[in-house]
Amino acid sequence: MKDRLTIALQKSGRLSIESQSVLKKSGVKFQTRDGKLLIKSNSFPIDILFVRDDDIPNLVNNGDADLAIIGQNELLEKTLSNNLNQINTLLNLGFSKCRLSFAIPEGMNFKTLKDMKIATSYPNIVQNYLNKNSINAYVSDIQGSVELMPHIGICDCICDLVSSGATLEANNLRELETIMNSEAVLIANKNIKTSKQQLADTLANRIKGVINARESKYVMLNAPLDNVDVICKLLPGSESPTIIPLENKDKVAIHSLCQEPVFWETMEKLKENGASSILVLPVEKVLS
Repeated sequence: MKDRLTIALQKSGRLSIESQSVLKKSGVKFQTRDGKLLIKSNSFPIDILFVRDDDIPNLVNNGDADLAIIGQNELLEKTLSNNLNQINTLLNLGFSKCRLSFAIPEGMNFKTLKDMKIATSYPNIVQNYLNKNSINAYVSDIQGSVELMPHIGICDCICDLVSSGATLEANNLRELETIMNSEAVLIANKNIKTSKQQLADTLANRIKGVINARESKYVMLNAPLDNVDVICKLLPGSESPTIIPLENKDKVAIHSLCQEPVFWETMEKLKENGASSILVLPVEKVLS
């Protein structure tokens, strides 16, 4: 039991759902139950803690959790407030992407943040930004309903997470400037026990394989022999395509793992350069 890994996940929300999906695709089988905060996998020696997102950095920093998946915004906020120094970021996971931005009411005449009252759920990140840019402003720590604050006179400006911008628009707010871009990351305690390190490396490599596969595609096509070089250069993120002779000696088949998205425009350019029978297939896992 003492050599089982412990990973902390946010107990609810979109990030939690996507984190659980990544673990399951990495071969960690488990069943969630309403209200259960500790779940043990029977397919991989790992225990999963479902906790509040703002508790995750301290759990990893203190070694109570070996690994965790958390948003960069929450990690930075807690690192700035608690001087956490025992955490390594292992992987950027590419989901739960958002940005932390200033916003003001539509129609408000904006010149500078100086002397403004700023409401935010990320006071340490905002204050750090203001200090770095020598801006004197007032920061209020507001947990929840930040978008409402300018309309009831609590503040002039907010700084909050923005994804699509729909929430700002619905609250008649205009985005000004982005402080940071954020996404989910896999983090680890710097001092994982030696007996657990190999397990941690194995899980991290599996997760990396799942993440790499998200936008990777396997492309198969036929191409004129005299145009192979041009077509290979058009394949996005392809290292070394496989070239296979065909019965028609003027043509070859090209198979390639493309580790970047393959858009319609790419397929159309391939066709313009003589490619035919173009197939783009999803990839479930990639292990480098």
